Amino acid sequence: MNLILWGIVLLGIYVQQSASQMVECFSSFSMSTGNCGDLLGQVGKDNCCMNPNYGYKEADGICRFCGLATWSEWTSWGECSVSCTEGVTQRRRFCYGIGDCKDPEKLGTIQTKPCVKKECCPVEGGWSQWGNWQQCSVTCANGIKKRRRTCSEPIPQCGGSCSGAEEETAPCFTETICPTHGGWSSWGSWGPCPVTCLYEGRSPEKEVRRRTCTNPAPSMAPRGNDCEGSLTDSRPCSGLPFCPVDGNWGAWIGSSPCSVTCGVGLQTQSRMCDSPKPTHGGRQCHGEEIKKDVCTVPVHCPINGIWDEWSNWGPCKPPSTRKIRCNVREGNRRRERHCLEGQHNGSLCDGEILQHGSCYDIEECPMAGILSEWSEWSYCKPDCGPNSERTRERKCVPDISKYRSQDHSIFAGEPHLNCEDVKPEMEKRPCKNVPVCKI
Repeated sequence: MNLILWGIVLLGIYVQQSASQMVECFSSFSMSTGNCGDLLGQVGKDNCCMNPNYGYKEADGICRFCGLATWSEWTSWGECSVSCTEGVTQRRRFCYGIGDCKDPEKLGTIQTKPCVKKECCPVEGGWSQWGNWQQCSVTCANGIKKRRRTCSEPIPQCGGSCSGAEEETAPCFTETICPTHGGWSSWGSWGPCPVTCLYEGRSPEKEVRRRTCTNPAPSMAPRGNDCEGSLTDSRPCSGLPFCPVDGNWGAWIGSSPCSVTCGVGLQTQSRMCDSPKPTHGGRQCHGEEIKKDVCTVPVHCPINGIWDEWSNWGPCKPPSTRKIRCNVREGNRRRERHCLEGQHNGSLCDGEILQHGSCYDIEECPMAGILSEWSEWSYCKPDCGPNSERTRERKCVPDISKYRSQDHSIFAGEPHLNCEDVKPEMEKRPCKNVPVCKI
């Protein structure tokens, strides 16, 4: 390649990178929290998303996923909306990535169901009358006396209580003077050692602390006892270091290869605190031992293929020439799915493209209808406001008791169902204490 052509290629790469929006690029994205991790640095958005596992932040500070749109796991169920009686709890999921997440079952982004933290709400109690005052707490000088009452008129229910104090105190006076005996104050802080470095082979100096007989001071009339013991205390100075030598950094050495083979990564340099090395408690070098710089390998990372949704089951076909429609004979059917192909040498989808299953062909077959079992209670809908409710139902379904399998999912086709004597049922229950809808 001649120099002119090579210059054109470099100019094209520069223009492309300049046109790409600059973002903060991260080497990890959490599908459970939606947070970015391990900041690499400021690069072009297109360069960052050459790796579909990366995340990035634009000026708004929101973390976004470089991969294709994917649902997160459902969060844990949240706190019940009320602390007692029936309320609701909610959980959510989020769509992260490029494009829109598919929702064939129409589960949405929020689910709401009833919850009960406590069957009943607390009922407050009432206090009894105050009891008699107890004796004064001392026989000389001033003290306190106490009286009590009980939370029993009425007794609280379901974890309730009485508001206020169970015990009341008041001063009492004996009109007799008590002697005050002396008491030591707390020891003061240890005084400083006379030296800051320890010379090897010498006995250590001593540090001293003091206290006073003032907690309290002994009274004069009536005469109180003086404090017993010494005013001072000493001990050998301990933990003195040898005189320190501070450390200093050596030169930066080496430069590692880029940490990735595609997209954005890091390369590092290191230095050692050995010019000189800190000794005898000297200060460590200030700063980083390892320096990291962003590097870019202008190659797209592989994007692996992902499966599309399964198609609907195909028609139920006989395994031989024998007729199976409206007969108690099993047939076969199949469904398929497509692998949304990856890019940049990504791997193909792992698994089968076709799925086969047994079936019973009941298309346009006359069948008696019976009442199904009650379905599970639905989630509360809508998820906010005063009109939220949940439902369950029983409906008319084909009588399949003569078939070997009682699994409704393997019956193919719509029969002529006789539901004249079968009355569908539906139950509704209001959901209580649902959050108010935000405007």
